[in-house]
Amino acid sequence: MQRYESLPPQFYLQDLAAITGRVCELRVNPYQAEADRAARSWFNQISVYDDRKKSKFLNYGKFDLFATLSFPDADCMHLETCIMFFFWAFSTDDLSDEGDLQSKPDAVQAGHDISVSVYTNPDGSRPQYPYAAMLYDLLTRFRRTSTIGAYHRFIRAFEAFSSSQVTQSRNRSQDRIPSVDEFILMRRATIGGALVEAMVEYSLDLDLPDIVFENPIIKAMSDATTDLMTWPNDLCSFNKEQSDGDYQNLVFCIMHERDVGLQEAINILTEMLKQRVNDYIKFKSQLPSFGADVDAELERYLHALENFVQGTVLWYYLSPRYFRGVDVTNRDNLVVPLFEKGAF
Repeated sequence: MQRYESLPPQFYLQDLAAITGRVCELRVNPYQAEADRAARSWFNQISVYDDRKKSKFLNYGKFDLFATLSFPDADCMHLETCIMFFFWAFSTDDLSDEGDLQSKPDAVQAGHDISVSVYTNPDGSRPQYPYAAMLYDLLTRFRRTSTIGAYHRFIRAFEAFSSSQVTQSRNRSQDRIPSVDEFILMRRATIGGALVEAMVEYSLDLDLPDIVFENPIIKAMSDATTDLMTWPNDLCSFNKEQSDGDYQNLVFCIMHERDVGLQEAINILTEMLKQRVNDYIKFKSQLPSFGADVDAELERYLHALENFVQGTVLWYYLSPRYFRGVDVTNRDNLVVPLFEKGAF
């Protein structure tokens, strides 16, 4: 990895929100403050971080803003659950991304096994392990209003997400940079794309039959929307991750596979993102009909998923997680100074 220790002092990003904004609308939920108060009260009772780190996690994360931009039509109760979901997902992700388990796949696997017991033994008591306890509370709320199908989709998505965390931790422990194609497939799981889709269903209490999600066009659209929120994440989080010495990022994979410098890799990925928008437009024009009632629910689902994508991409810019000290007021050809090693 020594090659990546010497990077240019700055790089340039195009306005990624403008690129995804061709197909995704930005809207805002009015219940941000009320839902955030309730979700923070819950999180404060979970022993995930000490007070200092918890304050940094919450204030830098701006997860209430994330949920407000990403679930604009959720009522207050559902929005509260969505913020809780972000608290759980990001603290779990940070555990394997930058915490004590960053390069310890066996320890990540052990945490996964504890969490699995939450849904394989739903009548069991709430686990002591804080990450599993959060999942227990989430699933308890989820089951109250979701369909059986949405609940099962969440469970399957969690299994893919958690398994991918183990794989990513193993790659880190071996200093292994995957191929671009391999990383894209793994990244769809590590970002929790299918978890997001289940949360979108839950947020509006949608009732969609399994046959919809088995359709090849819907699957292709799902991959596209996941890439539309994942690739901007790799572009925006690259600076933080290189500062942490973390090379599990699509930008690094492109640099490694194509033997190019940082800016060229960023430009390549940005062009890939533009093409993915075109792919989504094409797939959406090929949507089949599932009958009037299902089509109406599907339209709400796809619109909500597009809202989520756009809210997510904008949040990348607004959260200090990725652009600490960088003025993102004008995102067109944004100049990003490279963070020093260990800056985070």
